[in-house]
Amino acid sequence: MVKGDQPAPATPKGPTIITRDHHDISRRDISENALKVLYRLKDAGYQAFLVGGGVRDILLGKQPKDFDIATDAHPEQVHKLFRNSILIGRRFRLVHVRFGREIIEVATFRASHNEGQNSNQAKQADNGMLLRDNVYGTVDDDAMRRDFTINAMYYNINGFTIHDFAGGVADIEQRNIRMIGEPQARYREDPVRMLRAIRFAAKLDFDI
Repeated sequence: MVKGDQPAPATPKGPTIITRDHHDISRRDISENALKVLYRLKDAGYQAFLVGGGVRDILLGKQPKDFDIATDAHPEQVHKLFRNSILIGRRFRLVHVRFGREIIEVATFRASHNEGQNSNQAKQADNGMLLRDNVYGTVDDDAMRRDFTINAMYYNINGFTIHDFAGGVADIEQRNIRMIGEPQARYREDPVRMLRAIRFAAKLDFDI
């Protein structure tokens, strides 16, 4: 449950764009290998953002444990760009790009599920739990599919801006863990989110 029982908006209204002179993220804070992946995707004509914990941790002044990238390139397209990559997952198709011991995880933008979609793309149990989640969409769709506002911030190397879709920067400043969308439905989709909320609160000393 979010603080004050007020969920973050369930529908995108477009991101708040935070320009380079109004945030503390520098390319010096980002893994050289993550930058290689971001720039190769960009040079191939795809959108590519650093997303999730990497953005959150840098804004908190912490060294990220790993770096995740979100893109409009489909997994097979990403795999073709990187000979040092492997396709993984069935429930949630991803690409791991390997640089020695470092793995950069690349995910395609996800969208919400619709009735009648191919079960190879999306499958949901009667209780609402997601069994397969390979419906692709836009970066706006992807942001609304993420769990918490502090994980829905996207760093764009094209302009060095942060795209904040759900008030994640404000929640970092106020030290809040806030769910995106209706909490009960989102927890039914993936019950592990409850444990993640508790883990983030303990790790970051945030309120739930």
